[in-house]
Amino acid sequence: MKKVLVALVLVVFAAVLFACGAEQYEIAMITDSGDIDDRSFNQGTWEGIEEYAEANDKSIKYYKPTEVSFDAYVAAIDLAVENGAKVVVTPGFLFENSVHKAQTTYPDVKFILIDGAPHNVTNWDTMATYDGTAPDFTIADNTLSIFFQEEQSGFLAGYAAVKDGLTNLGFMGGMAVPAVVRFGAGFVAGAYYAAKENNLTTFSFAANRYLYLNTFAPSDSAKTTAAAWFAGGVQAIHAAAGGAGNSVMAAAQETTGKWVIGVDVDQSNLSARIITSAMKGLAVSVQAALADYYADDFQGGQSITLGVADDAVGLPTETASWRFATFTTAQYNTIRTKVGNGTVVVPKNEAEFVTFMTGLGYTASTDLLNTIWPKTT
Repeated sequence: MKKVLVALVLVVFAAVLFACGAEQYEIAMITDSGDIDDRSFNQGTWEGIEEYAEANDKSIKYYKPTEVSFDAYVAAIDLAVENGAKVVVTPGFLFENSVHKAQTTYPDVKFILIDGAPHNVTNWDTMATYDGTAPDFTIADNTLSIFFQEEQSGFLAGYAAVKDGLTNLGFMGGMAVPAVVRFGAGFVAGAYYAAKENNLTTFSFAANRYLYLNTFAPSDSAKTTAAAWFAGGVQAIHAAAGGAGNSVMAAAQETTGKWVIGVDVDQSNLSARIITSAMKGLAVSVQAALADYYADDFQGGQSITLGVADDAVGLPTETASWRFATFTTAQYNTIRTKVGNGTVVVPKNEAEFVTFMTGLGYTASTDLLNTIWPKTT
């Protein structure tokens, strides 16, 4: 009996030691429909976290949900907290419901939600909610919501392309989600603004050269469509499509003299056919939020929107990334200043876009408007 008791004590002691020795990770990131190597949104955010953690000796871990669903996202957050997360970073609007739930479930954990704001609405037509209560849009004190003015970044990319002589353009977005729509609308607006400056009175952005792929994953169909566009005369495609952008790059690499405009981060290292990238400061914004947290100055309870004026969106200007033939960094800085100080107000919705186009002396076709802003009815 004594030997049995001793053995039981040893087993319990070993279990306690194992539990106490389980590794904890105080900064966590939950991926959305992509992964940390998507070379775009997720990767840009994760690399910012990695850089901050390395510089400040913090433990980090990312979690990929089992599927794209509210329950899977909540489960991933639960696991992150169970593993010691003090701060959870969630990149993408898909986390709006799960963060809304988690911010109450874990009041001592801080949440950084990028491109979204917490709420409990699951169906905007019926205003149904995941918990059956009234619609709620509370941003708790432990949550910081960060948005970007993607329309400004897209505008600068479209403007630069036309100024560089590329007047037959295309746009491929992953899905018609708000951030992607803003990239696309801004891109088209920037192209028209440059065309006006260049006195291109007949300039037109074709509605059939604007497409949402309904996926952020690479695919043969995306490559085939991009190749067909290039063969049909399109000179450059702005791919705001996450990993699907790789398919567009592949098509450009197999066709002489064609270009791709990257998204979210500087993607020039991915292909020699990336002429520029419409970037947003994913890494910088997350690092700033983490720095505030560790300085006991977390800016929760609010939603902030960052743009050119905050140095949070724009084009890369490093020599290795600047592949324009005639458009110069001086010209870029001039238009960037105008956008930043409000001299040029970039449209971010359909009504503003129509007004913007009218002010330039162009008319936006109904087909183009309906393509940029798909109608649900």
